[in-house]
Amino acid sequence: MEAQVLAALHRAPGPAGAAWVQERLGGDLAYTTVMTILSRLHAKQAVTRERSGRAYLWSPAADEAGLAALRMRRVLDGEPDRDAVLTSFVSTLSAQDEQLLRTLLDRAAEATEEARGAAQAPVPDDAPAAPAGPGAAPGPTRHHPSDEARGG
Repeated sequence: MEAQVLAALHRAPGPAGAAWVQERLGGDLAYTTVMTILSRLHAKQAVTRERSGRAYLWSPAADEAGLAALRMRRVLDGEPDRDAVLTSFVSTLSAQDEQLLRTLLDRAAEATEEARGAAQAPVPDDAPAAPAGPGAAPGPTRHHPSDEARGG
């Protein structure tokens, strides 16, 4: 039933109410049942909700691929031997899927390295100093001989 509710939300032109979802499912489910399913999906972070008067409007938290990835992650998180699960999964991939996974892992590693490099990049000597915090004065200024006369 959760998959049917998610499919209905994916077809919605925007955030949808429980009654709209109930109609799209053919009306066979009680309104309270649809609300229960939506609440469970919300607890699983598969949908988001926003207040609209006294009711909620519901939206899928991710596209179909994102929801499938979320389900895969939950299965993995629920297993005590992650290594065995991942080993079994990878060993059953087709050659094409294995290559795709390798490419995606390489891209993720490169993006991580680039982010680390940007965070650790040296600041040029002539770059202006960043303020120390909110409302902080600008960075250090050059010393001027008249500063000594003023006690600075």
